Amino acid sequence: MQQIINFIIRNKNFLLFLLLFGIGLIFTIQSHSYHKSRFVNSANFLSGGVYNSVNNISSYFDLRAQNQLLAEENKRLNELLFNSKTDNDSTTEHIPNTLNYAYTAANVIRNNYSLTNNFLLVNRGKNDSINEDFGVISTLGIVGIIDGVSNNYARVISILNSKSSISVTLKKSGHIGSLTWNGNSPNIIQLIDVEKIAPVSVGDTIVTSGQSLIFPKNIPVGTVLNSKLDATENFYEIDVKLFNDMTSIEHVYIIKNTNKKEIETLLENTNE
Repeated sequence: MQQIINFIIRNKNFLLFLLLFGIGLIFTIQSHSYHKSRFVNSANFLSGGVYNSVNNISSYFDLRAQNQLLAEENKRLNELLFNSKTDNDSTTEHIPNTLNYAYTAANVIRNNYSLTNNFLLVNRGKNDSINEDFGVISTLGIVGIIDGVSNNYARVISILNSKSSISVTLKKSGHIGSLTWNGNSPNIIQLIDVEKIAPVSVGDTIVTSGQSLIFPKNIPVGTVLNSKLDATENFYEIDVKLFNDMTSIEHVYIIKNTNKKEIETLLENTNE
């Protein structure tokens, strides 16, 4: 306490000046609208900067929760999109899509893309009602098909796998072919078995055909990069530039065809 008193005595002139200067400044601001507005704006700028910084920090730590919310919203939108009628033919205007799909958001915890037969590992499994032969996509397009599950994880055969074969179509013409991979570039995949009568042009869009029971129709795949006839000259060999960057997959959606067993049973009875 004595030190405080001594400090005040030593600096009484300077402290008196600060007091008088503060009083004068307050009167000036109060009596002049221009100075008052400038003071308020400066105060708002400083407080706004502080609040903005605090908000940025809070937003950073809230990214995980926000990403989860976005994943759930995308899942809901995908279900609405692919469970709606996909055929634009007016004759089927009132016929609903007979295939129903459920979507489960998942995170990729391991991704291979530099081998001949590549796989992904996702953090969903039997405990999440995930089974083999479920399709896997991202917001940009097709990723692969699940071929093994444990309680909490699932293994996905990547489309960058020489053993993968998925039914796709030229969106413009509707001609169907098989999506395969030659093991070279992770950004380019091959489309085979497209009949030579199909009109194929660079830039044409490739989508899923809906012919299998795994993927809905019209899930994006990529665009035609180049094409040529195979050795028999009856079918095209087409290079497709993927929409997905398969070297950087983090969030995916697992697709379940809820009518798959019913359709398979019907097909089995038909074959008998």
